[in-house]
Order: sequence, then C-alpha cells, then structure tokens
Amino acid sequence: MTALKALVAAELAQPVQPRISEMAAAIAAEYGAAARAVLFYGSCLREQQLDGLMLDFYLIVSDYDAAYPNSWLARANRLIPPNVFPFTRDGLASKYAVLSEADFATLNSADASTVSVWARFAQPARLVWSADEEASNRAIDAIAAATPTLFALARPIAPSAAPMDIWRAGFARTYECELRAERTSRSGSIVDAEPERYAAFGAAVPLETTMTRPAAERAWRALKRRGKQMSVLRLAKASLTFAGGIDYLAWKINRHAGTQIVIKPWQRRFPLVAALFLVPQLLRQGAVR
Repeated sequence: MTALKALVAAELAQPVQPRISEMAAAIAAEYGAAARAVLFYGSCLREQQLDGLMLDFYLIVSDYDAAYPNSWLARANRLIPPNVFPFTRDGLASKYAVLSEADFATLNSADASTVSVWARFAQPARLVWSADEEASNRAIDAIAAATPTLFALARPIAPSAAPMDIWRAGFARTYECELRAERTSRSGSIVDAEPERYAAFGAAVPLETTMTRPAAERAWRALKRRGKQMSVLRLAKASLTFAGGIDYLAWKINRHAGTQIVIKPWQRRFPLVAALFLVPQLLRQGAVR
C-alpha cells in the first residue's frame, strides 16, 4: 500500500455518529445486492449537530441495471452520472448520488471528463458502509486517485511547488468548473480548515512529470466547458428524480449566496421548466458562477 493510499484508508475508516452509519445502511438496503459502498462527505463531516442539515452521501453500486427496476433510471445514470435522490431517516434529511464502481473509479482518475467527483473526494470522506472487503478496497483505490488527479492539473498553474499552493490553486479552478452558489473564497477555506491533513496528503502524492502550463490551461478550459454543461444537465435531470429538488436548490443557493429565492407553486408543478428558467436568471444575478 502506498503512503497516499494508507492515508486515504485511515481517513475513510474514521468513525461517524451512529445516526449517519444507520442512514447509510438504510440507503444501501434500498438497493439490495447491487449496493457496494456508501460514502459520507461534505461540510456535515465537521458538524456535531446534524438536525436541520442536508447530509451528503455517495452510493456505489455494482452496475446500474442491477440497481434500478426502471430501465430509464439506469440509462439516465449511465448517460449523465450521477443520479441524485433524497432520503430521510430518524429525523435527518440527506441526498445521495449513485455511481457504479466502474464510473466511480473513472471519475476519480485523470480520465474523468469533469471535476465533480475527484474534486470532492480529494477532500475528506468516510466509508460508512460496505458490502464486503473487496468493495471497501475498490472504494479506497478509486479515492486514492483523486488527489493525484488534482495535483497533475494544478501543479503547473500553482504559484509555487508548495503542496498548499497546489491545493488552493486546484480547488479554485474546480470551483470555476461547476455552477456554484458558494462565495469564491470558499475554495481556499477548504484547505485552511484542515491544513495538517492537506499537507500530509500533498506530501504523499508521487512526484511525476507534469504537463506544461499551456497544456494544463487547455485542460482546465475543457473541464470548465464540460462542467458547466453537465451541471445544467444534472440539475434538469434532478428536477425529475429528486422529489422537492427545486426547493432544495433554492435553499442551497439562499444559504450560500445570501439570496432570497422563493419557489412559486407553478415551479413545483413543473420543476424541469422551472430549473431551465432559474439557472440563466441566477447566472445573470451572479448568485451562481
């Protein structure tokens, strides 16, 4: 096991509150034998009081056809990954994204077409449920690729070769590659929240030949273009698969951007149409970037 993989495995194994583990097991139970692993990530990792928050999970499945009784959901997950669904248990609210083991590995690697997965799993996460040891090991292997992917792209454009500068440059660019409601300073605060963790992970990244700065800039431009497009497509898809998704979108943007969006009754009845109208409006207002 490499030093980086050992760090990933140790971090994923850190304990969480019982209510989180129980919710993860309940999510996995919805998918039977197709469920392989459940990962807990996001800002709620640092919270002790979970009531009133939206917990974030990734459910890793063996494959989409085995996961869904409806073939259209399998096709949607395959074409525009991931599918996202709401889930409640024991008074807690959450959402979980579904990816196959194969897609999870690819989307954490240098072959990923967008930043959405590796940018998140270069950050702290917990493996809160797994079907067996093989499923755990596959999750660890996939996540261990996330930090090297970020470093390969960020090292050429960072102000120095210091790991913390690379982390900050990388996260700043990933925030530009998706529709985000958070303030631009948020990307730097990720690193500042746990500097020792990021220093250790950065030091464990193997030193390899990096791309040139012009090549890195071209790669980031392509990721930004695809990322914005995929963000809109995922939002539109979530309006069909995520009950109350339009209200969640408004809540998240209001919370992070300080806006006062109020969803109208017609927007709840026609969430796909509402989402397609809402995104351009928010972009013009600067509420999302």
